[in-house]
Amino acid sequence: MVGASKDQANPPLIKIVYFDEESASDLLDIVAGGKETSSKDLTKERTAEVEAEARAKAAAKFNWLPFFGGSVEAGAAASASAVGRSILNKTLSNTILTDYLSKLGELKGIERLEGLTVTARSESAAYMKMYTPYLAMLKIDELPVNLAELDSALTSAKGYYELLGQSADGTKRILRFNIQAFRNNYGLVDLGRMRLVFHGIRVGKASESSLTMQAEMAPGAEPAPVTGLDVVDGVSTESNTLLDVYDVILAGVEYGE
Repeated sequence: MVGASKDQANPPLIKIVYFDEESASDLLDIVAGGKETSSKDLTKERTAEVEAEARAKAAAKFNWLPFFGGSVEAGAAASASAVGRSILNKTLSNTILTDYLSKLGELKGIERLEGLTVTARSESAAYMKMYTPYLAMLKIDELPVNLAELDSALTSAKGYYELLGQSADGTKRILRFNIQAFRNNYGLVDLGRMRLVFHGIRVGKASESSLTMQAEMAPGAEPAPVTGLDVVDGVSTESNTLLDVYDVILAGVEYGE
């Protein structure tokens, strides 16, 4: 089943693979109509509290070591503060996730997508991104490209990566993922190995052929027209068909999958 479905019959999620909490936070703010305090303000306030508490505890713990001076107190406070921020960030992240799931029925435009086989089109940036971490281990002096820097360059150049999602009936759609929104050390390559349910917002249309690196570097170029010889040779025209594009908010595994 692919489409909007927000009823209680859907099984609960037991594993979160991907969650774009910034986009989810924006949706929650829209639903709240600006009446709720933003998570950024809460983060700043709570971080300040954690830092103050950490400094106080560090000072009490090391005040019997006067020969170390203030540097030990400052170092201990910074370390405790960093741990506090890590726990705080995770708590706030999980709070946004919980709020998002509890208010899913109020969020307009979210579509639940399931039963999709997710792949990366060859020659696409997503395809390259899947393998550049492994390419960094190779040393080929003759190549004009620095393989060790390629993965970093792709991360800097592109924040969202597009994958193809194909349903059992052959229908395709383009799913866009924020590379920073993966959880628990998952990545693009893991999406094709799992039976996932996606929550997405339909944001436009694009052709499959537009996903290649060549097309991205020349966005104004028109696809080559299909000729009679192409038809005779059996060349597929599907890559020029416009597909629905979805920005993915959440990807996870449901109980019983």
